[in-house]
Amino acid sequence: MADRLEGKARLSKFEITAYAIPGIGAGYMSLLIGLFIMKFSTDVLLIAPAIMGTIFGVSRVWDAISDPIIGYWSDRTQSSLGRRRFWLLLSLLPLSLTFVMVFSPPMTLSGHALVAWMAVGVIGFYSAITLLIVPHLSLGAEMTQDYHERSRLYGSRHAAYTVGSIIALASMQVLINAEQESAEAVRETAFQLSVLAGIVSAVLVGLAVVVLRERKDYQERPPRAPLEAFKDVWANPHARLVVVVTFIENIGSAVIALLTLYVCQYVVGRPSLAPLIILTYMIPSSLSVPIWIPLSRRVGKIRLWMFSMMLTGLSFGGMFALPFLPTMEAKTTLIFILAFFAGLSAGCGGTIAPSVQGDIVDYDEMMSGERKEGSYFAAFNFVQKSATGVMILITGWVLQVVGFIPNVEQTMLVQISMVTLYGLSPLVCYTIGTVLFSRFSLDATEHERIRSAISERVGAP
Repeated sequence: MADRLEGKARLSKFEITAYAIPGIGAGYMSLLIGLFIMKFSTDVLLIAPAIMGTIFGVSRVWDAISDPIIGYWSDRTQSSLGRRRFWLLLSLLPLSLTFVMVFSPPMTLSGHALVAWMAVGVIGFYSAITLLIVPHLSLGAEMTQDYHERSRLYGSRHAAYTVGSIIALASMQVLINAEQESAEAVRETAFQLSVLAGIVSAVLVGLAVVVLRERKDYQERPPRAPLEAFKDVWANPHARLVVVVTFIENIGSAVIALLTLYVCQYVVGRPSLAPLIILTYMIPSSLSVPIWIPLSRRVGKIRLWMFSMMLTGLSFGGMFALPFLPTMEAKTTLIFILAFFAGLSAGCGGTIAPSVQGDIVDYDEMMSGERKEGSYFAAFNFVQKSATGVMILITGWVLQVVGFIPNVEQTMLVQISMVTLYGLSPLVCYTIGTVLFSRFSLDATEHERIRSAISERVGAP
């Protein structure tokens, strides 16, 4: 009876692997879109950065709106596959097709037609990946209610996501090499890679759908009307604090992926090193996961997440010094060092943050008697993507206004504008987020009290 009510205290390696593997495809697609599609559009397709910034901004704002809808619908889904795997299966085709679309505009398109193609592709991709990400995160919170086992589960998902990102770096290097040949070579290579990625991602998600199982008793406790569900999210004091902190963090971090290639090429002056610099970030992000899981047991998830926030801010804040260093070698050394520490903080945050968010859902169950993981993870994604959409829109227009011209040496004004967005913005925002999150009180002791209260109520005759 306790296992049915509380979920497994310890998940098998097979279950954790099956849950994690969709992250490989999601990590690959998200990173390649985030890092390369802006540069692909401005430098290969010759679309103005302000236009692409607007497309990205609109896509992320729309994506933020669609998240709550998908989250609520998945909470209320009744199917033989369960509440979450139904949506994972539904995501396969649109996700693969839109990913191919953004990297394969027809050669005959130009002007407004080309812009329209990219707008549909980018907005469609972010809509499709919502069908995967929100139910997948929600499923993780259902698989176990153990305070620390959640960190283990989400840490494995983060590691898989990072593996996909590392593979995306190899693909990006291939695309950068193709840039040295011709725009046509980039287009052909991008098309081939996107088709292969779409197929592999569909297979990995399909395997998770087949292998994983869901708790049927949760389908019996769906949320009420959508407005009521999201009112509960905002009324939850723990969720409200995390929502505010998440918004502030993402105001600062939204442009990091977007501007990495620009900083490497136009500030550091070593565009060929971009994949290696990003790899320096990715490797500690993935390999440090086994460190953060036991450390969270010792010092607590709250303190550890605060540490990751501050380390992230300091790591990227140091990037502001890049344009002022006297030599290319000094710039290269600094960005490699800072990328390593930023990767450590990403591994910590990627492991701990969704685990804490899962604990917040348990608090809601104690208060409402409902299980609405989808609504909660959708709300967290909503503020993240809203902030991202706003900052990407601002970034595109900032580059346009300060005089960015692709494929030429940039003025000092352009370089300082880039590192202000890339470095100072994360430092300020993550510092504010750390201070606010120090008020968070849902620790291991409080979570144990919550689970005991739920068990007594559900198990009562």
